[in-house]
Amino acid sequence: MILLAEYIKDPCGTLSIPYYKAKSTSLPEGMRVVHERDFRPGAYPGFSDERYFRLIHRLEGAETPVSARFFARTADEGDIPLIADMIRRSYSDIGIAENGLHKLRSSAVFDPELWAIVCETESGRPAACGIAELDREAGEGSLEWIQTLPEFRRMGAGEFTVRTLLSRLKGRAGFATVSGRADGPDRPEKLYRKCGFTGNDIWHVLRKT
Repeated sequence: MILLAEYIKDPCGTLSIPYYKAKSTSLPEGMRVVHERDFRPGAYPGFSDERYFRLIHRLEGAETPVSARFFARTADEGDIPLIADMIRRSYSDIGIAENGLHKLRSSAVFDPELWAIVCETESGRPAACGIAELDREAGEGSLEWIQTLPEFRRMGAGEFTVRTLLSRLKGRAGFATVSGRADGPDRPEKLYRKCGFTGNDIWHVLRKT
């Protein structure tokens, strides 16, 4: 495990996941994680390869977003069924059970202000939601669950969600990180860069086939 001081110098190039996760996570058998700088095509026969970006935001200029179309409210324990349903409806291959969300709210990196539901102003209908976590030891905020319902995509709900969480992290964390599939069909990296995330770190997640 790397030292915290080393991690803070280059979070996205040092680890593929946030520091607090790396402290308690071991790679399962048959999996390797390799940074792009160390990756050699053809050097991993028998492994599938999935690329993930990892980006950083230093939180300068992270202000509360203003929109005539959307508003954000803080989610509470009673919103867990709604959030689980929104995650299920937003992805074809990813989901989380309600008990998994309850566990997130009992973890050491939970901050109640970092759970947000974004609603359409006119109708009040939920349009998007986001969950960020706060590692107080590293001073790192990590965006973990960001999803927009299909009927509200390309309307700015996702950007409003990300900017809301960044504004709430400002003053609580020294920086924020996010990761996602580099070759995913929804191209989430474009959204995060629009919101001020930067960096060029790519991690290869290799699984033995």
